[in-house]
Amino acid sequence: MSRSISVAAVQLQARDRGDFSSAFVGILDAVARASRDADLLVLPEGTIPGYVLGHDPLDARQVDDAIAGLAKIARATETVIVVGAAIAERGAQRNGAIVIDADGSLAGRADKLFLWHFDRRWFAGGERLAAVRTSVGSLGVLVCADGRLPTISRALVDDGADLLVMPTAWVTSGRDPRALENVQADLLARVRAYENRVPFVAANKCGSELGMVAYCGKSQIVDAGGEIVAIAGERRPETLRALLTLESERPARAQPVAPAPRASSPGVPLRIAIAGESLPADVDSRLEMLDDAYAIAPGDSQRLEMLDRALPAAAVGDERVLDPAGLVPYRRAGYGLIVWSSDLPEPWLEHIARARALELRVYLVVFDRTRGRAFAVDPDGTIVAGTFDDFRLASFTYDPRKTRETTVAPGTDVAEGLERIAALTGARA
Repeated sequence: MSRSISVAAVQLQARDRGDFSSAFVGILDAVARASRDADLLVLPEGTIPGYVLGHDPLDARQVDDAIAGLAKIARATETVIVVGAAIAERGAQRNGAIVIDADGSLAGRADKLFLWHFDRRWFAGGERLAAVRTSVGSLGVLVCADGRLPTISRALVDDGADLLVMPTAWVTSGRDPRALENVQADLLARVRAYENRVPFVAANKCGSELGMVAYCGKSQIVDAGGEIVAIAGERRPETLRALLTLESERPARAQPVAPAPRASSPGVPLRIAIAGESLPADVDSRLEMLDDAYAIAPGDSQRLEMLDRALPAAAVGDERVLDPAGLVPYRRAGYGLIVWSSDLPEPWLEHIARARALELRVYLVVFDRTRGRAFAVDPDGTIVAGTFDDFRLASFTYDPRKTRETTVAPGTDVAEGLERIAALTGARA
C-alpha cells in the first residue's frame, strides 16, 4: 500500500556560530512559513548553533531553547521537523539530528556515525543505528557523511524506514566556482534512494562559515526511483517542496557472503585490458604491444582466474551490486577489484558503478551485456577507460596504492567506517 506526504527542505544561509542568536530569529520565520503546508520539514546539519563549533563550550540552554522554538512551530502546524543540532550529554558532544513529532514532542535523535574531518575535534561518533518512528512514518535519519557509507542507509531501511532524511553540510572545494561540486549532492543522494527504493530528502546550507568552510547548496528531494523531484541552487537560501509517495514494499537484498581474506596484492601498478565481447584470438600479442599484463572479457573465467591469482578479483552480478551491502564483505576481505556483469539500464549502470567504487575504494570493471560494452572505474569514482564503437580493447592501470588509500578526509577512513557499521549491525566479517 502506498501513501503520500508533503515534504519541505529548507536550505539556509550559513552563519558563523557567534551569529546564531540573531540568525535564529530568521530561521524560525523560514520554518514557520515552510511548515504551513508540509507534513515533514528538514533543516541542515549544524543549524543549532553552527557546524564549525570550535572549542568554546556548548551552551546547552541555547540549544534547548532553540529546539523548544521549533517544537512550538511543529505543534502549531502539525509538522514533523528534523533539525541538525550539537548535543551535549554524559560528558560528550554529538553531531545530532533531532526529530520533533507533529505534536511538538521529541520523537528521537540520530547522531552522526561517520565523522568527517574536523567533526572529530569536538564530536564523538554516534552509537546507535535505528529508524525513528513519527506520525508521518518511520524516518531513516542520517547526518551528512553518513550518506557515504552504503550500509548505514541500508540498515535504516531494513529497520523499517519509509524514507531517508538527511540534515547535511555538504561542503565543496571551490575547484570550479561555476559549479560547486560534492559527490553526495551530485551522485550518492540519488543512488541511496534508488538502491533502497525509498525517497531521500536532504537539506544543506549555502555560503560559508568562518570564511573557510564552503557549502555547495543543492538541497534536494529525490523520489524512490532515484529521480530528483526538486533541487535548490548552489548559492542562495530557498525552500523546496514536493509530494512524495511512500511504499510499503521493501527492496530485495542479496544473500550474505563471507569471502576468505585475501592478502595477495601486486606491489606495483598493473595494466589490464578489458573487452565487452570475446577477446580476439591474438590477444596475447596485442597485450604485449599495449604493455598490458592481463586481459578479461565476459564469460572468460580462465582469464579472470589468471588475474585473480595476481590480485584479489571477485566476479559478481546485478543482485549483489544493487544491494548496498553486497560488495562490502569483499572490501573487508581485501579485494581490490570487482568485475560486474550487468543488464542494468543506463544511466543507473554508470551511477551505481561509480558509487560502489568510490564508497568502497575499489576498482570496478563493468561488462555491460545489453550494449556489449566494458568500462573501468577507479576508487575515486572516475570512469578511466571503456570500449566504444570499433574500440574493442580498452586498457587501464590498476594501482594497488589507491585501494589502500581509504582515508578520504583527514581522520576519516572508509575502511574503519565500514568496520564500525558492521559491528553496529552485527554483519559477519
